[in-house]
Formats: sequence, structure tokens, C-alpha cells
Amino acid sequence: MQIRVPTQRTRLLLLLSAIVLTSAAANASAQTSTEDVPVTVLPESIPSTTLAVVFEKGRQLEASDRWGEALSYYEDALREHRDNVALQQRRDLSKLHYSLDRRYRDRSFTKSIASLDRQGSLSLYSELLQKTGTHYVNLPAWGDLGVHGTSAIEIALGDQDFLASNNLSISPEQLGGIRSDLFQLLGRHNINSSRSLISYASEVTRLLEARTGLNPTATILEFVSATADGLDDYSAYLTADQLREVYSQIEGNFVGLGVELKAAEGALLIVHVIPGSPAERAGIQAQDRIVAVDGKSTAEMSTDEAAAMLTGAEGTWVRVTAYSPSTQPRVLNIRREHVEVPSLEDVKIVDADFGIAYIRIPTFQKATSRDLETALWDLHRQGMRSLVLDLRGNPGGLLTSSVEVADKFLTQGNIVSTRGRSKQEDFNYQAHYGGTWRVPLVVLIDGDSASASEIFAGAIKDNGRGRIIGSTSYGKGSVQGIFPLGYAGAGIRLTTAKFFSPNGVPISHRGVEPHDLVQPHRVAKPNTADFTATPLQSEDVVLQAGIAAARSRVAAR
Repeated sequence: MQIRVPTQRTRLLLLLSAIVLTSAAANASAQTSTEDVPVTVLPESIPSTTLAVVFEKGRQLEASDRWGEALSYYEDALREHRDNVALQQRRDLSKLHYSLDRRYRDRSFTKSIASLDRQGSLSLYSELLQKTGTHYVNLPAWGDLGVHGTSAIEIALGDQDFLASNNLSISPEQLGGIRSDLFQLLGRHNINSSRSLISYASEVTRLLEARTGLNPTATILEFVSATADGLDDYSAYLTADQLREVYSQIEGNFVGLGVELKAAEGALLIVHVIPGSPAERAGIQAQDRIVAVDGKSTAEMSTDEAAAMLTGAEGTWVRVTAYSPSTQPRVLNIRREHVEVPSLEDVKIVDADFGIAYIRIPTFQKATSRDLETALWDLHRQGMRSLVLDLRGNPGGLLTSSVEVADKFLTQGNIVSTRGRSKQEDFNYQAHYGGTWRVPLVVLIDGDSASASEIFAGAIKDNGRGRIIGSTSYGKGSVQGIFPLGYAGAGIRLTTAKFFSPNGVPISHRGVEPHDLVQPHRVAKPNTADFTATPLQSEDVVLQAGIAAARSRVAAR
């Protein structure tokens, strides 16, 4: 079964008891220095003072083995400097380190190493390559994937957690010799197909088994992960646990605290709190920072470790120390519970005189369209005359859900077009006349509005159906399919198509530009040595602008 999912923007999500991490966690114990990794050396002359500062801070994160934070940091920097090759290299290096650490903290992954033999792991790799060759949006660059896999193996052999998990001990002298042999072997192979890539990986497996005694399955699974991760920013190998987490997100239910997090300079920044969740009941608020978990400072561990400590079985408790902008740090005991992620939040009339209604859509999941229809009828009975839809921070979700929601407000025309390498990925999603709501519409977006939320905003903008207010969206213009694999309960998230707005504008690396650019006020927190500026919560100027626009549209009618 394939589920078409334009995946969320790359940031750390802790919406569930297990963690969905598409960026932002750290390898706390990697011992390999960045100079040991075969990555192109940064240019001696960095083109600007701003970039010099970016690289310096990134290197500080790398030197502290805070690879996930470095990954998140480089990704943010690349939004301002998209074509900077050196930044891309540092981002890719951080991703390899982060991905390795994440896998070896995943019980389902370590179980797969024990359960799969050499032939089983090669069969898994073969199936993954077959699906990649058939469904990936571009013709795979097999040779580049071979290089990426070799780099992943090299990093793994220098990582103490990897060595300990595989009962290995490799001296620096041995590692240097193995590195030389690996890249000599790579140079002798002409990797121009999936078959030649498997042949090369098999030869690497035999080399490492002979030189170090490394389990062949562990080697092959490094190639499996590196191949998927090396395709683009959104494709990835999914362990059995990660695959279940993806399905939980689609369904909108899981066990956990009910918070969305991202790394923030030695702390865990609360991006969003799910209404009615254990975290909300305990007093956790958006923009809080968790600085300790069960008495251990988050500054003394990787983001991955800190986030993992928040997870656990239903009914268990975790103690967190949370810091708010206006309060002293407080210690909270929070019970892990089954959490239902609401498809809509804050459904209400915000201006009764003008009949201005407001709905926040946190993500596009299976129930979003159905629940929105119910909410719209309820607001209609309360006197709704104009609607503000808030997609700020919405990282995406199901493509079909965003199309269904857009269809509620459009009588005709194109909603979105997808184009892939395979003709079966080429599709034009059209609006239908029946069931259309004609209420004046205002849509709020920001830099964290991505994927499916960009499909909706682009459809509304290009069809002239509503006013877009806020800041330019993230710019993730691709569609991913989730493909289960026949081994170890694993799967692959694979980019299958690019999507385009109704006017044929590619969203990728551009985003949707608002009609009215409105940036939130920013304010520095007290004792700001370790903290960056954050949005001022007491005055939502973007929402105020949206309500003002909605009033104007009502008055114009």
C-alpha cells in the first residue's frame, strides 16, 4: 500500500511516545572529529561575514557532538543561502551522524540486525533499491549513493556507540587503513545501476567482516539507510517503529506528553502543545524550554537523549524542568497518556459584530476534511460571515486531505498538480462545484507552513479565493509515498513527485508568498546569553492583521 504524504518540514517532532525525527537530534557519543570525514574542505575565504559566523557556530555544535542541533542549524542557514555548497556539505555530514545515532537508539532497528542474516539484509536492500528505481521522482544517481553509503560506513566505524553495539574495537591505526581500503574499493567500482550498487555493498561487507568481524547485516543496513537518506531531504529509511509512528501521525493518535519540540541551544523548545494533552494540563506552554528531564540537564546530553527520556509506556511519569519567558524554572511531573491529536484547534467566533470566525489547522490528517465541515456548519449557525484559517506552523500531512479542504472553498479550477518521473505520478487535482463554502476567506501562513499547507495556500491564492497574510511559507514542494518493505517490518519514505500551484508555480525552494507580509514582533527573553529572540506571545500581530482583512472583506460585501 502506498500512502501519498507530503511530509512535514524537517524538524524534531515529539507528538508521540516514540519520536518522529526528521531533523534535530544529536549524537552524544560520536568520537570521530569532523576533519576525519571525507567531506570537501570548506573554502579558506568565506564569502561574507554573516556566513563566517554561521560556520563558526556550526563548528562549535559539531565539536560538542551536538549533531542534531547542527543539522537543524545548517538547514535553517540554507534557507537564506540555498546554493552554498559548503553549507550543504556540513548539513549532509551532520545528517549522517544524526541518522546513525538515531538508528542505534531504535530498538526495532537493533532487533533487525539480530534477526536478519546476510541474505535477508541483501534482499531488504534489493527491494528498497527496486522501489527507488521505480518510484523515485528522479533517475537515481547510483554512483553518488555509493559514495554516500561509504561515508556512512566510515562514520559508523569511528562511532563508539556503533562499535559497542556490534562488539567491535577498532584502533585509530586500523581505522585509517580501513578507510584507505574502502575508498580504493570505491574507486575500482563503476556504480551505474542498482545491481552494481548491491555488488559494491556486498564487497564492502566482505571486506569489513574480514578486517573487523563486523556483522554483515550491520554493514548492509548502513547502506540501506544511507541510500534512502541520500536521495534528498525528505526520503528516508523507516525502521519498524518509525513506520508505525508515521501511521500514528496520519491517524492522529499516540501515547506521549502531547508536545511538539525542536532543539534550542542545549534545551528543548516547545513549539506547540496539543490541547487537552497531559503537557497542557501540567502547565506546559508554547515557547517554554525544557532544561532538565528527570533531574538531568538537557545541556549535558544530546537532544536525542533528552527527547528519548520523555518517551515511555502509557501510565508512566516523567519529571521535567520547564523555563518560561516570564517565570522562574519550575519542576513538573507529567503522566504519559494516550493522546488524540485534534484535526482542528480553537474553533470560535473572534469578532461577533462582523461575524469573523477562526479555525487553526495544525496538520492535515485523515479526519481534517470531515471535522472542518462539521465546524463550518457550527460556525455558520453562530453567525459566521468571514473565516480566518490559521496554517502557521502547519508542517503538512496528507496531500488528499489538503485537496479536500481546498475543494470546500473553490467552485472550479485546479487545486494542485503533481509531476513525477513515472506517468502515474502526474495528476491534476480539480475543484468540484458541489458543497462549496463561499464565505470570504483569509489564510495565515509563516515560514513553518509547509507541504500540504502550501498546497492549500497556493490553491487559494492562485484562484483568487482569499487573502494570504503572514510570511513566505517553507518551500517544500514535493510529495512522498510511504512504501512498506517485506523485511523487518520496515519501510521507505520516498519522494515520488513535485507539486505545482494552479498557476504552474513550483513550490519547492520558493514557498507561497503572502499578499500582505506581516512578521510577528520579536522580543529577547531575560538572561538571554543562551537564548535567541522569540515571538512575543501577548500580541499576535499576524492574527490581528488577518481579522482586520476579514472585517474589510465583510464590509466590502
